[in-house]
Amino acid sequence: MMIDPPIDKLIKKAECRYALVCGVAKRARQLETQYPEQLEEKKMKAISYAAKEVYDGEIVIKNDNQ
Repeated sequence: MMIDPPIDKLIKKAECRYALVCGVAKRARQLETQYPEQLEEKKMKAISYAAKEVYDGEIVIKNDNQ
């Protein structure tokens, strides 16, 4: 269960829940393949680190359909 960042505030960072899930998952896969040493250094799982980046505004989830 994810406690930090709070899910109710994280949902506000995207247009819908589906976009949030897709964006965070895509970033987590990117972190796993391109920056595994960064994850080891921070001692975080990729999904948690990606969610934190979205919450902090480092990663912006946008809709490609527009």
